[in-house]
Amino acid sequence: MKTFSKPAATAASVQAANVADRAAALPVILTTALLGAFVIFGVGFAHSDTLHNAAHDTRHATGFPCH
Repeated sequence: MKTFSKPAATAASVQAANVADRAAALPVILTTALLGAFVIFGVGFAHSDTLHNAAHDTRHATGFPCH
């Protein structure tokens, strides 16, 4: 009976997989950071009282210093 063994992963293939995973995650990270910055700063300085108060309450809930 013949047995098949799985080839061992080399350090280069593992490193290439890690780089590919990071490259795939980069757009998601950047989009999330930009959205977060917009919510905290863009909406926080909005002229609309409703938007400003919502951002203000969110900053207090997350411990972000705003005073």
